[in-house]
Amino acid sequence: MPPIDDDAAFLSDMLVAARQILHYTTGATFEGFVRNDMMRRATERQLEIIGEAAGRVSEETRKRNMEIPWPKIIAQRNVLAHEYGEIKVELIWKLVQVHIPALIRQLEPLVPTPPPDSAETA
Repeated sequence: MPPIDDDAAFLSDMLVAARQILHYTTGATFEGFVRNDMMRRATERQLEIIGEAAGRVSEETRKRNMEIPWPKIIAQRNVLAHEYGEIKVELIWKLVQVHIPALIRQLEPLVPTPPPDSAETA
């Protein structure tokens, strides 16, 4: 069942941010991730966006999509934003390698496909 209209933008933000994380980290190793401050910080920022958007998704949509770990996503955002000294790079790497690809698969069916660009169809 598709999300309610107000949630479409938040779900899209989550999906775009998750895809951005994979873009940033494609081909990276854990050791490279640890050494690359810019990659880590960019990834952390996208995780914050995912968590912030998840927190704005309606309770109705969350209940209809309980396979998505909404509380964990929101909690991770709070750790990144408020307890930044507690960030464990190993956990972030696991999110990148395991949980972000799974989240993308879960979000893709929920995000409406944008209409084709009129220039492409002309």
